Amino acid sequence: MGKFLYGRGLPLQICITVACEMAFMLMGYDQGVLSSVLSNTDFLSKIDHPNDVKLGVIVGSYNLGSFAGAILTFIFAEKLGRRWCMWVAMMWIVTGAALQASASTRAHFVVGRIICGVGTGIDTSTAPMYQAELSHAKSRGRLVSSECLFVGVGIVIAYWFNYGMQTVGGPVAWRLVIAFQVVFALLTVIMVFGIPESPRYLCKMGRKDEALEVLSAVWNKPTDHPDIVAEQKEILDALALEMEHGEYKWAQILRPDPVKTGYRVLLAWGINTMNQLSGINLVVYFIPTVLQQNVGMTPRVSQLLGGVVNTMFVIGALFPSFFSDKYGRRQPMMWGCFGLGLCMMMISVLLSIHSKTASDATVAFFFLYMLIFGGTVNCIPWVYGPEVIPLHARARGNGLAISAIWIWNFTVVMITPTIINRLQWKAYLIFMCLNFAFVPIIYFFYPETTNLTLEEIDWLFTQGHPPRKAAQELKAYKLNHGSSLRLDSNTGVEVMEVGIEKME
Repeated sequence: MGKFLYGRGLPLQICITVACEMAFMLMGYDQGVLSSVLSNTDFLSKIDHPNDVKLGVIVGSYNLGSFAGAILTFIFAEKLGRRWCMWVAMMWIVTGAALQASASTRAHFVVGRIICGVGTGIDTSTAPMYQAELSHAKSRGRLVSSECLFVGVGIVIAYWFNYGMQTVGGPVAWRLVIAFQVVFALLTVIMVFGIPESPRYLCKMGRKDEALEVLSAVWNKPTDHPDIVAEQKEILDALALEMEHGEYKWAQILRPDPVKTGYRVLLAWGINTMNQLSGINLVVYFIPTVLQQNVGMTPRVSQLLGGVVNTMFVIGALFPSFFSDKYGRRQPMMWGCFGLGLCMMMISVLLSIHSKTASDATVAFFFLYMLIFGGTVNCIPWVYGPEVIPLHARARGNGLAISAIWIWNFTVVMITPTIINRLQWKAYLIFMCLNFAFVPIIYFFYPETTNLTLEEIDWLFTQGHPPRKAAQELKAYKLNHGSSLRLDSNTGVEVMEVGIEKME
């Protein structure tokens, strides 16, 4: 049996999850680090005191780099594999962090920020997919959601580190904070060194014996154990069905195929779009600016409250990290979008009154917004994308889907300084409308994937009727029969347990 640096069974499972969480904590730190740095006078002098449009470009350049990183994942991920992609991502991030921390001009800083973003794009396209492929159906949601919890942890660490460094002042107050992200990157490199490649990726590349060794090590069972043999067969059968008509060509993405690949990539792209068009980066990047310009608070108070608002992100993310596999994906996502829309509506209404009392009351809705976002729209898209995209297209499809997060992230960050300065309270109405619009879209088009194996999710899209209804049928069938299904390339869908009739 194969040997792995972190052992077998539970210790190896924990290390896999920690590596992915560390990668996402780095992403959160990277996103949150600029929020307070924007008020540092030495930093502003280095970037030549930009106006609101130029500030949007500087902040958004990171997201543009992340978009490029997601596209690079689309191009190279199938050749590199999951672990190598994470290593390559860390190299980009370390290089970008060094350039940012040593920046002496605006251009120097922006180049470093773009390079750092490329690494983040690769990292975020790979880690959730890797975790999903090494998780049981019953725990996949909360494990991938825990990565999103650590996004919030990274943001909070960056914010409070920044807040503490303000008493130091001068260039070290921002250079040290930016450089510190290298620590997270190096820890991620060390963690990834000792974890195995994804067995689903190994099966796709024809390395079946290696895949069997990984499954054996992760679940701590012999390679000839019935559960290990059955899981590998399920993966191979699903892959055979997906590739029934040969290697998938991305020029065919809009053409129908047996497992509706294009439609499923579009679902993943769409739910990631919702993640960003909810308006979250108006809060994460610019909450101190918003509290000063729109609410009228002093810089010191706005920084302090901004840190507390971002802490609510972490508290909210505890919910899916423990209960995602109990309460599902669709219902929390719909209620989350509805709640975010209400918060944006109330913020807009209170700011439009133009009174000190009403403006101060908006802080409560910023708190509530971050709590709801952390518990719903923050985590679910990261879980849903790797679940819904079929194995034969998962690496490239997830890279394409994650690109939606970063291109919309860039768009929102780009326009936010302008709209909060010029539209003021009306700016929040844009995000109110978008959040409300997402509710019916999720209801009609997105099937429930909770507690289904990645191979069972293929079945939802092969039935000739809406996947949302197929998911309801499969859930009812499993409850009644106490069994799960697997895809077989020759016979279609079969029940894994011997002696139970095939489900037609």
